[in-house]
Amino acid sequence: MPELPIVSPSRQLSGPLLEHLARRLRAESESEIERFDLRARHVIALTLLRDSGERPQADLAHVLRIDPTNVVGLLNELETAGLVERRRSPLDRRRHTVALTAAGHDRLAAIEDVLITVERRVLSGLDDDQRAALHTLLRAATEEAGGECSAAVPSECAGDS
Repeated sequence: MPELPIVSPSRQLSGPLLEHLARRLRAESESEIERFDLRARHVIALTLLRDSGERPQADLAHVLRIDPTNVVGLLNELETAGLVERRRSPLDRRRHTVALTAAGHDRLAAIEDVLITVERRVLSGLDDDQRAALHTLLRAATEEAGGECSAAVPSECAGDS
């Protein structure tokens, strides 16, 4: 893969640098995720279900910010792969809840191990402490910008459901 040119940070603009790293991270992550016969949107949904537990299917569309009809397709793919299970809601039999299966937990754990390796490779210019500091800074910037954190990193978002 050809390297993307890095825009000079002489004006102290972080946007181009973040964009460059995000593109590289996205490309490498998507390539690795494809080895598991999944896409990034599947991993985000699995992560959300792992971290928040069984939840109404309708909630997924809202939290993931995708059209409800697309959630149905997404869940069909995950259910066919044996990674999630849809159940009738005990509170309203017309509705479904979605839960991660044991296979879903295992597949997500394997994917996360690979993604940690990808992130370390992309951020190889930083040591462990610097990567931790970057994560903290990005978390603060994301929360301050008013982004709905739950879809990006559910395990670290208190109260985003």
